[in-house]
Amino acid sequence: MSIVLVTGGVRSGKSAFAERLAQEKSASVLYVATGVCSDEEMEQRITLHRRRRPASWGLAETPCDADEMVASYSAYDVVLFDCISTWISNLLIDVPEEKWRDPAETERILGKIDRWLSAVRDYPGTIIAVTSETGLGGVAMSKLGRWFQDTLGEANQRIASEAEEVYAVLSGIPWKIKGEGV
Repeated sequence: MSIVLVTGGVRSGKSAFAERLAQEKSASVLYVATGVCSDEEMEQRITLHRRRRPASWGLAETPCDADEMVASYSAYDVVLFDCISTWISNLLIDVPEEKWRDPAETERILGKIDRWLSAVRDYPGTIIAVTSETGLGGVAMSKLGRWFQDTLGEANQRIASEAEEVYAVLSGIPWKIKGEGV
């Protein structure tokens, strides 16, 4: 098992870079999509991602239960998980407002990350996980935004600690920040 984490800001080019990495590693790729088509703008983003992917890639759409579907990875050499930040966002949105920032809810969500990490340890191929970097911007103005930043920041750290390689993508330029050759 090998985890490659690709992080960066929104619209930084991280997904396109991760797609290129996946294509270089194998033709046998499963694309794990966490996005939900909730409005016209999101529909356009999803369409853009679909157009960039080879038709031969497998697809698993899982907005909330990615930790429960790792067994389906076994038929592929590479799994491109796009993305951790959207997965976390989907999980947070499902929590009633009165429970936002509740430590038990945060632990439940981080527990899903831990279960996913535990499950992928048995996967023999390469996992390329895309995420958004929360540590480069200011503190969010809303309670939900701050909870998102804190939870995603912790999730990113947990995944990065287990990853063999980590890339930060800035303005479309990937920068290797962990792994051989750094």
